[in-house]
Amino acid sequence: MCNLYSMESTQEAIRRLTRAMTGEIGNLPQLFGIFPDYVAPIVRNFRGNREMAYARWGLPSLQWVDDGKPYKGNTNIRHPVYGDWNGYLAVQNRCLVPVTRFAEPTKLDDGTSGNAWFTIENDEPTFFFAGFWTPWHGMRRKDEGAIDHDTFAFLTTKPNAEVGAIHPKAMPVILITEEEREAWMTKPWPEAKALQRPLPDGTLRVAAVQPLGVDSEGRPFQKGDPLRPGEP
Repeated sequence: MCNLYSMESTQEAIRRLTRAMTGEIGNLPQLFGIFPDYVAPIVRNFRGNREMAYARWGLPSLQWVDDGKPYKGNTNIRHPVYGDWNGYLAVQNRCLVPVTRFAEPTKLDDGTSGNAWFTIENDEPTFFFAGFWTPWHGMRRKDEGAIDHDTFAFLTTKPNAEVGAIHPKAMPVILITEEEREAWMTKPWPEAKALQRPLPDGTLRVAAVQPLGVDSEGRPFQKGDPLRPGEP
């Protein structure tokens, strides 16, 4: 299950690849390590437009009941037709999550825990997870209290050969081509659901294997970034 990815693309590249013509997000920093509950850019259908926006990673279940405790939702959705998620299937709740690398947990040669970082074998380094988003009012952390959020999560599916060799249970649903991105953002669910499939074998490669606490280039994760309201 992917609970860590990086986004080092540019705003211009994301807009070009997704046709997102609206949404003011300011200067988009390079995000070397995005963890659950962090804020990250998405491209969403919103009020008849396709726009870039920031959202918080963790989608609330539609069956969530407010018990007064912090609730961070789900980061990965494997069964979108379940009652927790099937109200998010329409195009107005779909989004694209820009990614340059994603991590799956693995063991290092010395037996300690680490991450295998995957990237695309493609001339275009930016790719996209197929995601869902929704506005939500609730408490993610006690020190924040109940506030308004935009939230997101992405689909997973069975792994291809590269991911399966590290993590045999699942991989994110990845959209590479313009046709795939447009289908996800515009087609009715009976057509869009065909995109919930693994990438062909040979499409990904392991770019790096790193210890916990560092990104794919071996840089320690930095705290205090305003896009990161939570810490892992």
